[in-house]
Amino acid sequence: MGRGTPVDLFLVDDDADVRGSVAQSLRLSGLNVNAYEDARQAVAAVDAGVQPLAIVSDVRMRHMSGLELLRAMRGRDAQLPVILITGHGDVPMAVQATREGAYDFIEKPFPPARLAAAVQGAMRQRRSTLEQRGLPLGSEPEADSGLGWGLVGRCATMREVRRLVGVFGAAAVPVLVTGETGTGKEVVARALHAASRREGPFVAVNCSAVPESIFESEMFGHEVGAFTGALKRRIGRIEHASAGTLFLDEIESMPLALQAKLLRVLQDRCVQRLGSNTEQPVDCRVVAATKVDLAAECACGRFRADLYYRLNVGAIRLPALRERLEDLPLLLAHFIDDSARRLRVPPPPWGALELSQCASRTWPGNLRELRNAVDRWCLGVESLAPTQPATEAKAAAEVAAPRTSLDQALEVTERACIEDALRRSAGRVSAAADLLGLSRKTLYDKLHRLQIQLPRAQRPG
Repeated sequence: MGRGTPVDLFLVDDDADVRGSVAQSLRLSGLNVNAYEDARQAVAAVDAGVQPLAIVSDVRMRHMSGLELLRAMRGRDAQLPVILITGHGDVPMAVQATREGAYDFIEKPFPPARLAAAVQGAMRQRRSTLEQRGLPLGSEPEADSGLGWGLVGRCATMREVRRLVGVFGAAAVPVLVTGETGTGKEVVARALHAASRREGPFVAVNCSAVPESIFESEMFGHEVGAFTGALKRRIGRIEHASAGTLFLDEIESMPLALQAKLLRVLQDRCVQRLGSNTEQPVDCRVVAATKVDLAAECACGRFRADLYYRLNVGAIRLPALRERLEDLPLLLAHFIDDSARRLRVPPPPWGALELSQCASRTWPGNLRELRNAVDRWCLGVESLAPTQPATEAKAAAEVAAPRTSLDQALEVTERACIEDALRRSAGRVSAAADLLGLSRKTLYDKLHRLQIQLPRAQRPG
């Protein structure tokens, strides 16, 4: 391969809608993507000296298939990672692709985080290869982009969340994820699983949804005859998650008696099925999530303190959406792209009006509520401002808010964040700066630039 200018990624798909949607999603993650409608164009670019760190390609395409592209790349550089995606995949095709050296094989439809995780791993592997060869490494992905884990956002708290996912991901320690309803606790759990590179499954259990009468059997399994109706052996969720990750959502709902048994599993790394005297070794990483203050629950006797401290080895707190309004442009773009793909509708244009509407809402349901609102908006049944009928919002958009640039949209959102912080802090700049995670000087600079007036009593000097 030539020693041309490195780029992050080649994306090859002859479906213009799919190509555009996937390229946009990857670019929002901070990647430099070269998109091609024909695999032959990608081969020609490589022959001309362009060096991608990885290639993502559809399998079934006109002129040259993804498997043929894989073979062509293997002939030029056997260590260049190629990820194949298809809506027509089957086991023999996946086996064939793997045998021929594909880095990964992903079937459509896939969540953006699944592809992003594969891309991150492929690029990391490629950089290591190039370092060993002493060749250029290409651009590093943005440290705050959330690439690979679906953790979208550039605010300080989300950067810290991603840092902790990276720190805890490779470790085998239990992790406790806290945050309000809808903040993305399961997304973080799946990110930890992806970062761990564990080969076992990701097993999710909503502790509040399992009836207490069958909770023990569901979690620990049972042998034949362990109780009336136990006609065959059942492997419990904990044992099923061995070599993988066990995600316990709403763990505050777990019965106290089961909490003691879970603590024993965490300590001894063994599980005993109901009706058995034999302990089965398990090696599962446990990630627990809660929307309540578990320390307070311990003080009230509703949760075991010893289990709390055992789970809280790794702690990740997720911010509410109202605490990260600066991420609204990225989140809105991400959810619009996701909704358009899932609902099979064209992504509607958006700009300052939609951002200001979103910034003016309180979002008690956080990211889940935002995603649902975007779904309804993409379907044309509701605007992003629920207090205003969709027809009126559309008319207002046409009259008052022509489409604007991203910089202008960001300014609208920044202004809304600052004004909201000032309202919540009764105009006190120091308190508002703390809410925003800014220094007083930085906040004063922004107030001056955005021409935001403080109450007279709070003005400096």
